[in-house]
Parts: sequence; C-alpha cells; structure tokens
Amino acid sequence: MSTPSVPLRGAVDLAAVAAAREAQSAAERRIASGEVPPPVGVVVDVTEASFQTEVLDRSFQVPVVIDLWATWCQPCRTLSPILEQLAAQDAGAWVLAKVDVDANPRISQAFQVQSIPTVMAVVKGQPVPLFQGALPEPQVRQYLDELLRVAAANGVTGRLGEAAPAEEPAGDPRFDAAYDAIEAADWDTAEAAYRSILDSSPTDADARAGLLQVQLLRRTDGVDPEAAVQAAGQAPDSLEAQATAADVELLSGRVDEALARMIELVRRTAGDERAAAREHVLALFTLVGDGDPRVITARTALANALF
Repeated sequence: MSTPSVPLRGAVDLAAVAAAREAQSAAERRIASGEVPPPVGVVVDVTEASFQTEVLDRSFQVPVVIDLWATWCQPCRTLSPILEQLAAQDAGAWVLAKVDVDANPRISQAFQVQSIPTVMAVVKGQPVPLFQGALPEPQVRQYLDELLRVAAANGVTGRLGEAAPAEEPAGDPRFDAAYDAIEAADWDTAEAAYRSILDSSPTDADARAGLLQVQLLRRTDGVDPEAAVQAAGQAPDSLEAQATAADVELLSGRVDEALARMIELVRRTAGDERAAAREHVLALFTLVGDGDPRVITARTALANALF
C-alpha cells in the first residue's frame, strides 16, 4: 500500500479566512490563560460540551485524532484499541478524542459522518479526513505518521506536557497582505500579492493554491448558488454554466458533485472546450488537495473520461 496522503488545504472553508485567524487567536488566549486545562491523558472522551476545548483549542497544540464510534458497532471494537495503543506509543505527539456518535449526534453531523468507525483529525482548528472502517494497525500507523508530517508543516509540533512556546513565529508578510485583501473581498490586491510571491518563488505551493482560491472567490462573488446549479441543469453542455455550478458546489462543501460535474463535461466535449474543462478540473483538484481521497478517485475518473 502506498503511503496515504492527508490533506489539510482541502478541509479549509475558502471564504472563512478571517474567522479562522480569529479562532486561532482566541484558542491561543484560552490556552495561555489556563482556560484550556491539560488533558487527563492521551485518550479523552469528548462530548458536544467539551468539543471546543478538548478538540478545537487543543488542536493548536497537538493534532487531535477523533474516533467516531458507537457501542453497537462491531468494527469500532476492533479499531478503537488500535488507536488507543498507538496514542500511548506516541506519548503525547497527538491526542485521541473518542466520540460516541449516538450520545453526541451534532458532532457526527458536523463531520458529515456516513458510517462508523470514521476517523477524522483536527489541526489548528481545521478538520482533516483520515479514513473509514477498521483498518489494520500498520495502515493506521501510516495515516498517523502522515498526519504528524502535515501538522509539522503547519507549525503544530508540540507534545503534551511540554511548555508552549512563548510566541508563535511571525507569519510571512507577503501572505498576510493576501489574507487581509481576501478579508476585504479585494480580489485584485489578493491576486497581485500571490502573483508577486510566485514571481520570486514559482514553485511555492501555498501561493499557487492561494491564487486559485482567490480566482474561485472572484468567480463566485455575487453568484446565487441555487440559480447557478439550476442554470447548469438547463445547459448541460455549457462550459461557463457547468464551471460556475461546480465552483459554488465546491464552496458549499459538495466536492464530489463539483468534480463529477466537470469530469462529465470533459467526457462529453472535445477540442478547446474539453481542454478548458480539464484545466478547470485540475484547478479544483489543487483547491481540494491532491492527497484528498475524493481527488484520488476523481483522477481515475478523469483519466477514463479523457481516454
């Protein structure tokens, strides 16, 4: 089995940059003030009432892995001990949060859980899909190792029991300018900021993804999502209508629908229109995250549509 790739970018609400930054600041204040108490161990039972402090706030210190289970679920009884054992082995590099979905339905609804066991993670307040089903320990370990790499790349490198750093390193002011412009819905300034970064660092993946995000937000600014989807239904072969509908579906979290819509257009078209539809699909892949399981599946579908 190839090493699983855990996406972080694809989990982010592209239109909520300001809210995300405020959430981080609020979490840091609560941690510094002691409002977020140290966990009793590396495995904690989490309820709807404790989710904010035990999962969201904690995720700014260490990754939080969420085991969504139920007492009647037989595969859960196989997976949960594996997760607990690995949490103990890693000794505070991450926290295992156990959520009984029957007792805490709003948590499972928030994660759009379709079946259990489902394992999610949260890093810096952002949900990260991991896997479903009772996987064997070696595969679970691969997902966790990849999660820790993603967390480290995003500045989450703490360990329970260690003192938190006095101050988080300052962010890159070039990106801060783009974030501020996005908050102000100033797409021209945001796009210019990302293009400036790419001019000096052409391979910067974050700047490339940021530019695509701004372009998506620009395209959908003022668009009525319901009307866009209806228009696409009335013009199934229109590149403009289908692309707009896919954009609003992506922003609303309907990733599978957005990708399937554009791949089906690739299947039906030819020439320049097919090339443009393919480029739109590839841009959506980048926005969701190349390691997202939905993208991995969609890449196969795209190849089949092309060939």
